[in-house]
Amino acid sequence: MLDPKLIRSDLQFVADQLKNRGVTVDVARLNALEEQRKSLQIKVQDLQNERNQNAKAVGQAKAKGENVDEILKKVNNIGDTLKATEEQFDQVQKELTQILERLPNIPHASVPVGKDENDNQVVRTWGEPKQFDFEPKDHVDLGERNNGMDFATGSKLTKARFVVLRGAIAKLHRAIAQFMLDIHTQEHDYEEINVPYIVNAASLYGTGQLPNLKDDVFQILNKDIGWVERSETQQSPEELYLIPTSEVPITNTVRDEIIEADKLPLRYVCYSPCFRSEAGSYGKDTRGMIRQHQFEKVELVHIVKPEDSFAALETLTQHAEVILQRLELPYRVMSLCTGDIGFASAKTYDLEVWLPGQKKYREISSCSNMEAFQARRMTARWRNPATGKPELVHTLNGSALAVGRTLVAVLENYQDAQGRVHVPKALLPYMHGLKIIE
Repeated sequence: MLDPKLIRSDLQFVADQLKNRGVTVDVARLNALEEQRKSLQIKVQDLQNERNQNAKAVGQAKAKGENVDEILKKVNNIGDTLKATEEQFDQVQKELTQILERLPNIPHASVPVGKDENDNQVVRTWGEPKQFDFEPKDHVDLGERNNGMDFATGSKLTKARFVVLRGAIAKLHRAIAQFMLDIHTQEHDYEEINVPYIVNAASLYGTGQLPNLKDDVFQILNKDIGWVERSETQQSPEELYLIPTSEVPITNTVRDEIIEADKLPLRYVCYSPCFRSEAGSYGKDTRGMIRQHQFEKVELVHIVKPEDSFAALETLTQHAEVILQRLELPYRVMSLCTGDIGFASAKTYDLEVWLPGQKKYREISSCSNMEAFQARRMTARWRNPATGKPELVHTLNGSALAVGRTLVAVLENYQDAQGRVHVPKALLPYMHGLKIIE
């Protein structure tokens, strides 16, 4: 969430910055609500003071043996007016909050201005796309040819955009994930963490998926599963959701916490399934594993001091790049423009890997600095030793990498003319002697 102080002090600046993201801020409405809020807040405080003074007068009158009926009547009238004014104040505050929680983060000054992915900028490239002396197949043809990728059964078991992996390709998928975990824990000094795959609404709100990205996540219908415990204070079960990414539960581990300065930075790596409805992608990437409802990722999360967050973004991105370099997969780093960065992000780098079967680069990782946007929603803080006071942390996350898309890239980049797939050198220790998938 954006800083309410910034909204109050320089709303036009906020509106101008968000306009670059294609978001229109109703400045007039926000200004009117803010004026109402301030007016009602003053009125509430005045009524509280008046009530307290009259209550004090009641005590003094009783001590003197005087009649207090008129004073009590006045106190009651003030109480009724105060209650009504507080309700008005709460309603205005609620409307303000509903508007503010749907406003995305302000892009960092270094983010290129643009409307969509066509305006993203290439930061750097690594490796050269391999030139084949035959027409390269895509991962679907390669997977089905090697009896390891079964979309028909996935659809039968669940619905479209699910897949069953078998045999050597299933082993390769697992090897990729283990390889990533080993690199990040042994070389990059991340703490491995295992988190729940089901989270509550507060967790999704904290990282910015709720309320306005609700259509992108799968909600569990609690009425249909008896094991979900009901809250003692509510009539209905608590809302629960499948995680769209392990970023959600990992980042929320610091929700409502104050972290001592010597504990920062926190670096976590997590291998988990991810579940996404892909509500806004109807008709896109319907073939293959590029866009699935269920997929696996190795996720990196950093919790840092504010002054360290942009250096941390560069480090996190480089850690993701190392995986592609070790696998010798050509890729490029893109700086996403203002119209393409995610809701909570202040700046994002996308890593795009070369896919010979599609003859183009495709996203395989997004690495983002959220600054204090998520921390403000989560009340996640660190204690600044210079002041002794709690301040908001900065949060970052990135895929390092999406396992399924890495599998796709390996299959397509390491194929031969016979449709076989040669296992990359970096993955050979994880394949127990298997060098060629055929």
